[in-house]
Amino acid sequence: MSGKVLVCGGAGYIGSHMVRQLVAAGFEPVVFDNLSQGHAAAVEGVPLVRGDLLDPAALAAVFAGHEFDAVYHFAALISVGDSVIAPELYYRNNVVGALNLLDAMRTAGVGRIVFSSTAAVYGNPRTDKIAETHPQAPINPYGWSKLMMEQILADHARAHGIRAVSFRYFNAAGADPGGAIGEAHDPETHLVPNILCAALGLRPMLEIFGDDYDTSDGTCVRDYIHVNDIASAHLAALDWMDAHEGAHVFNLGNGSGFSNLEVLEAARKVTGIDIPHRIRPRREGDAGTLVADSAKAQSHLGWRPQHSGIEEIIESAWAWHRAPKYGPFA
Repeated sequence: MSGKVLVCGGAGYIGSHMVRQLVAAGFEPVVFDNLSQGHAAAVEGVPLVRGDLLDPAALAAVFAGHEFDAVYHFAALISVGDSVIAPELYYRNNVVGALNLLDAMRTAGVGRIVFSSTAAVYGNPRTDKIAETHPQAPINPYGWSKLMMEQILADHARAHGIRAVSFRYFNAAGADPGGAIGEAHDPETHLVPNILCAALGLRPMLEIFGDDYDTSDGTCVRDYIHVNDIASAHLAALDWMDAHEGAHVFNLGNGSGFSNLEVLEAARKVTGIDIPHRIRPRREGDAGTLVADSAKAQSHLGWRPQHSGIEEIIESAWAWHRAPKYGPFA
């Protein structure tokens, strides 16, 4: 495989792992990122254009300077809690920004896009495992912003002939086994890195939000998928779009759920540290349980997650957090 691809948000957590897989597969990625959450050090050696999806002129310039075969879209605001507090920011960035990107693609004649969606489009689950046919009923603006974009992509496929794949991520976690890149948000809102930051003494203790959910121990249950498994599915999507018209949606998860307290206990085993924690009230917009049925991605894309164990996923993140990182990314 080869070709030049634009990776929007490519200096961020998932985007930078995608860039590494693209390079390894023989592609020429160009990163477009405003660096509000991304890190230039994560894509060292790859062309990086600093720009924002809310700036149509910047988008026009990057498309004018390159002939792209496809686009990956990772540039979005992702905090459920923040989306409840400031929904306007999420609709502006996640919807208006993505519309600007689609406009620039049409002008440049680029007809393939892989879009990062989320399990938050499902809202509160009605089944133990969630398939793509599960009703979509988001309970927070973040989920709504992603569901809106899925609909917009389907409409653009019908009206303008673009080909699109949207991946509904469950909980991305882990880090590249080489330890050179990993998860470093500011502020950090994800469970696994927050647990490991507490283990390293970078925060006084872990905060767990809610212990009164209808789960085995009262804490939220999530499906954790290694970031490199997410990237490998995105790579497979390019071949899929070559053979399939229209807009398509796939779940990406491992199919196993772990509660917050179970993830904490797994991290204690991996690190050998008795990580302190305290319980805080629930956050508005959090569903109790989200576990994926990813059979569709496995059967259609020929994709399989290679890192299914929660301890294995945490081990890769722990290697990253102990590296001089916080080092190049600080």
